[in-house]
Amino acid sequence: MKKSEKVKGKTAVLTRKKQYSLYAGVAVAVIVIILVAGFYLFNPFVAKNGDTVMVYYTGSFENGTVFYSNFDEDPLIFTLGNKTMIPGFEEAVIGMAPNTTKTVNVSFDKAYGPYRKDYVLVMNRSALPEDIEPVVGNYLSIQRREDGAVAKVRITKVTNDTVTLDQNHLLAGQNVTFTIRFAGFYKK
Repeated sequence: MKKSEKVKGKTAVLTRKKQYSLYAGVAVAVIVIILVAGFYLFNPFVAKNGDTVMVYYTGSFENGTVFYSNFDEDPLIFTLGNKTMIPGFEEAVIGMAPNTTKTVNVSFDKAYGPYRKDYVLVMNRSALPEDIEPVVGNYLSIQRREDGAVAKVRITKVTNDTVTLDQNHLLAGQNVTFTIRFAGFYKK
């Protein structure tokens, strides 16, 4: 056998070994991905869409000021995916196991939305029913003409002639932080 044939044979063997190593690496990566996806999708011990869950939480502003906490009360019970909670809160609970705690920062777009100036309405005071005395900070329920839905509005300004109503959520435009303790699954 000539020397050039030996070199070609060694090169071919090395090339095959590299290909086998590459195939083995890809196979291992695919198996790991399938296992992780399977664990996440079929793990009965972590919260996922459709589960009714119980959580305790504290909500605070970026500066640390707490605006709400239910740690000394009953847990909040809701079903993931029903859109009864703000998106950022639901996303944080998905994947949590019972008795775990996490802290998440939620931007205003996944919290209570941006503050919208078009949600502020200045109306004639005479348009209010006579039995209502408008007070800044109080809330009124009004029926919208566009869709007939009832909106809760906050009185933000009162003059002799006008009343300013704000339909924005009190936390609109705010980035918020939640510390969430997943208490478990709610059994009906």
